[in-house]
Amino acid sequence: MAPGGRPVAPRGDNESMTTLGGGFLLAGRVLFSALFVSSARGHIQRHPQYVGIARGKLPVAFLAGVPTGIYLLVASASLVVGIWPDIGALMIAAFLLPTTLLFHPFWTVADPAARRSSEGGFYRNVTLIGAALALFALFAAVGHVPFAVTGPAINLG
Repeated sequence: MAPGGRPVAPRGDNESMTTLGGGFLLAGRVLFSALFVSSARGHIQRHPQYVGIARGKLPVAFLAGVPTGIYLLVASASLVVGIWPDIGALMIAAFLLPTTLLFHPFWTVADPAARRSSEGGFYRNVTLIGAALALFALFAAVGHVPFAVTGPAINLG
């Protein structure tokens, strides 16, 4: 029902989102992905540093550098260009979950300032996981959206 109690006509499959709504979604996809493109650049340019940080936390620390950077670029491109954007959103969530737990364990930090910093990173990542999962659900439920090359790979509609 629309405001005022008026019935809303159901949309056809080709009208799941307006062009204006698609434009806002595209802007959100670009802004959301910008963080991960920047992070990918860091993983690629500072490969040895990321491998050193990951040593002892990941079974194959080498993956923390260039391979992770490439993974983040593929996920970001999927979201921005709209090639199976639901999969791109899931890739971001899959990256963030272990990153959050392994690299921001604030509950283990004794120094109050370092603990607050780690806690901030932890909750920032939890928020980003929520956003990535929301994007996944949107793409998978709505189907093809304006300004996307393909529809979703997974259908929740």
